[in-house]
Amino acid sequence: MRVRPALGDAVLNELFAAAWPAHVARGFADVFSRSLAWVGAYASQQLIGFVNVAWDGAAHAFLLDTTVHPDHRRRGIGTALVRQAVAAAREAGAEWIHVDYEPRLEDFYEGCGFRPTAAGLIHLTRPAP
Repeated sequence: MRVRPALGDAVLNELFAAAWPAHVARGFADVFSRSLAWVGAYASQQLIGFVNVAWDGAAHAFLLDTTVHPDHRRRGIGTALVRQAVAAAREAGAEWIHVDYEPRLEDFYEGCGFRPTAAGLIHLTRPAP
């Protein structure tokens, strides 16, 4: 695991395309400019996992884009990524770390130490009710 490794757009887009079939290639410079930290997992020199820690500049950090290459899943890499990201947020002085996830990922995130909490969400690209 590497905290804040130098990552180019091509490397991240390759990982995301392998892990997320609907991924559309994009640049990540703006993402990193607003990040408290990010963690990369490697097999040899190949990026096989990634997680980003966004933040509000104060007490709240937000876990985003937890991703493990499909060829490397179910080996504890995702858990290690999340734990390293949580440690990085703690070391940076964040008081809370939040994560949103789909119901099928509840066991994974609870295994990483997260506890469910009530939250609200609006999907901004869909018409308002």
